Amino acid sequence: MSEQQSLSQLFNRDEFLSRHIGPTQAQRQQMLEYVGAHSLEDLTAQIVPEGIRLPNPLGIGEPQREVDALATLRGFADQNQVYTSYIGMGYYNTHLPHVIQRNVLENPGWYTAYTPYQPEIAQGRLEAILNFQQLTMDLTGLDLASASLLDEGTAAAEAMALAKRVSKNKKSNLFYVADTLFPQTIDVVATRAKHLNIEVLVGPAEQAADHDCFGVLLQYPDRTGQVTDFSPVAEAVKANKGIVCVASDLLALVKLTAPAKLGADVVLGSAQRFGVPMGYGGPHAAFFATRDAYKRSMPGRIIGVSKDSRGKPALRMAMQTREQHIRREKANSNICTAQVLLANLASFYAVYHGPEGLKRIAERTHRLTTILAAALAGAGVSLVNRSWFDTLTVEVDDVDAVLARAEAARINLRVDGGNCLGVSLDETTTAEALKALFAVFVDGGELDLEALDGAAATPLAPELVRVDSILSHPVFNAYHSETEMLRYIRRLEGRDLALNHSMISLGSCTMKLNATAEMMPISWPEFANMHPFCPQEQAQGYRQMVDTLADWLVKVTGYDAMCMQPNSGASGEYAGLLAIKEYQQSIGEGHRDICLIPSSAHGTNPASAMLASLKVVVTACDANGNVDLDDLRAKAEEHADRLCCGMITYPSTHGVYEETAREICDIIHQHGGQVYMDGANMNAQVGITAPGFIGSDVSHLNLHKTFAIPHGGGGPGVGPIGVKAHLAPFVAGHSVVKTGAESQDNGAVSSAQYGSASILPISWMYIAMLGDRGLAESTQVAMLSANYLAKKLGEHYPVLYTGRNDRVAHECIIDLRPLKEASGVTEMDVAKRLMDYGFHAPTMSFPVAGTLMVEPTESESQVELDRFVEAMVSIRREIDRVQSGEWPADNNPLRNAPHTQADIMDEAFGERPYSRELAAFPSQATREGKFWPTVNRIDDVFGDRNLFCACVPIDAYRE
Repeated sequence: MSEQQSLSQLFNRDEFLSRHIGPTQAQRQQMLEYVGAHSLEDLTAQIVPEGIRLPNPLGIGEPQREVDALATLRGFADQNQVYTSYIGMGYYNTHLPHVIQRNVLENPGWYTAYTPYQPEIAQGRLEAILNFQQLTMDLTGLDLASASLLDEGTAAAEAMALAKRVSKNKKSNLFYVADTLFPQTIDVVATRAKHLNIEVLVGPAEQAADHDCFGVLLQYPDRTGQVTDFSPVAEAVKANKGIVCVASDLLALVKLTAPAKLGADVVLGSAQRFGVPMGYGGPHAAFFATRDAYKRSMPGRIIGVSKDSRGKPALRMAMQTREQHIRREKANSNICTAQVLLANLASFYAVYHGPEGLKRIAERTHRLTTILAAALAGAGVSLVNRSWFDTLTVEVDDVDAVLARAEAARINLRVDGGNCLGVSLDETTTAEALKALFAVFVDGGELDLEALDGAAATPLAPELVRVDSILSHPVFNAYHSETEMLRYIRRLEGRDLALNHSMISLGSCTMKLNATAEMMPISWPEFANMHPFCPQEQAQGYRQMVDTLADWLVKVTGYDAMCMQPNSGASGEYAGLLAIKEYQQSIGEGHRDICLIPSSAHGTNPASAMLASLKVVVTACDANGNVDLDDLRAKAEEHADRLCCGMITYPSTHGVYEETAREICDIIHQHGGQVYMDGANMNAQVGITAPGFIGSDVSHLNLHKTFAIPHGGGGPGVGPIGVKAHLAPFVAGHSVVKTGAESQDNGAVSSAQYGSASILPISWMYIAMLGDRGLAESTQVAMLSANYLAKKLGEHYPVLYTGRNDRVAHECIIDLRPLKEASGVTEMDVAKRLMDYGFHAPTMSFPVAGTLMVEPTESESQVELDRFVEAMVSIRREIDRVQSGEWPADNNPLRNAPHTQADIMDEAFGERPYSRELAAFPSQATREGKFWPTVNRIDDVFGDRNLFCACVPIDAYRE
């Protein structure tokens, strides 16, 4: 070996690859020998049908080292020009307290947790979300709040859908939207309405009652900054049985009268300015509140208070029967991933500042706006709005001159058209910044802040100023020092199991490594502090990063174009279906409205089809879990004249590579439909095959699964769609920012043009550091790990489905139904018992009731896989002891799981037929490092029968 070769090896381009993939080379060889394969290539050939394997590498290139990838991304970031933004329109500068940034946003204990479907090991984030709900209820004045929605625009669209469901004005199909809403919100609402066949009329707010509408959407304060008493409009709309929806602003509501007191039935908006960076548009948590009477029609998740088996208050997701995975096309919404991590940031922001701190921030922002208004008026500048909280719209004589001075001062203003400009202040605005801003409007003008402060009076009418108390619960009044806040965050984190504790083997959810190097750039100010509607020349770095990522994803998927706007997987599904519908409309086939969906599909598939006003026809699966081709063909023929599309998941939801994937696509195409391929299982495709290569027309990609964006305890997610060339002109557009990647008049599906732009660097880093070889190898090791687990567990449990050569793809389904029948032990018992072993349960009862679906991913080492197998084998032996009668069916470690410290300390524990040690320390690993669930098994039925979705009095926990 030459000296040059040796030196080259010292600069190891695969360093990240070896860190991302859990099994070492030696471990991989052992695993390959165990499953009966000579190499990763041999195993791949055994699993993936030859006809769909990619003939060439993806074309992304060689892996980049961590330091090199970060340097390249830093180069992009440096091209962004972070001006002081006064654009507003729902996006504001804010200060994320450093104690929250370091210990929540940048802490894997918070960002790598999964959706709290196993609430006993999610009590920390559930409390943080409950705080968010309480915050929302306090500020809106309404009875019930959700755990967050995707963004303000989609929350407004959900409000329209709720109004349609609950309004007693059943004869009306009209939704009235005030013309002073943010334009991006109107855009998203109009898109949703078009495909739900709802008529939208945009006009002056005061004219809403002149129309026979089932609902109205107002903004308070509105786009111009005006703060109006909308109670007369609300009263008139309600007199006609309409529903009053109001988009608002949390910081404004600290100062302003609660919308519910003015007649609002639904209040929604963005929680972004409660400490969440603008991030060029997202991710940001939307808040959503409504009246108790409408709780069954609410979209999204709701956290409620129940009790555990010891009677202790315990939190869980309430009324899950409303969700898409249960009700499918009859669900209220297709929303799956929401914005939990961002909602938690906002709730911690409120906890840290408390009511007095929030009032101080709101009053300071309002006072500075009032001072600016007085100064401008005194200088002869005309104000359009006569009342305000933080936003002014002004008329100037020479717009170009003002904008030129703003450019010179590195300031961005809102351009409202004509001779109007807008300015929105925020918590970061200082006295010096205000002076600089005034000089932009009044050339050479000087601001006498002290004199104006004493003379400027609030423009708010007394009836619009909040007089009631807010955030009186102790949680908002106890943690205002950094020491106390740090300990509160740590206390909640300790109640949650996340990837920093152990593997989370959730089938279909791909809980892989979210590498630190991938996460670091989201905190860089050049990415975090950009307003999405700033001049595009200021965001060249963002554009380069997004365009490069989109190009890579085109190569990964085999499609021709990507749309980066959808900000969740469900949003991507919806956007893809709309592209299909718009394309068919363009070729004179807009009558097509039938969507074929296999019975095994994710619940979001039929729910998204419903939002697109498609009629779902379910196709059968055969005994092996594959799509029943005969049934598919028969239904495609039956509905050929109206067939819009077929939705399939590949590999299948049952975790196998179906041999007939191309034939499925051909059948749909032969009968005039398009093929939508759900991207949930892309972790078994990347670098090996591709949806476009297989023959589908459009797919969404779960960047929060396959491409390493962490789940955040239930969000954020990102769901860009890849499309074939004929669909590319019909992907989502945007009314404010034209990216050039879509037709100019296409409607939006998210508030911001690039959806959750600030977390796209995570996936950029992931792909850059893996390159062609690393992406393919990650897929192959994911399949190796799944087959290793399937064989190991198959010696003790039935594995429900396998594909060619008796192989699974990247996940396997463990069938507990025979054991349940023989012993009475349920899949729920096994899931809860795994908590005692320090594991989060695999996906439970999906896609088949009574099963566990296991996906190990490529990131878990053989040691961790074996530790999981050890736990499952030990549980199997425990089931045997129940089955044999050694332990009673109603009193055993499985039925009583999970076990808490309260159980172990209970004097009555000695009456149980098993020891404390077996309960709490059933394995060597638990004896070396124990994760303690903080509550016992939660009573879901009690929680739904006694719905309570607000913060619990502290004394209830003490009792």
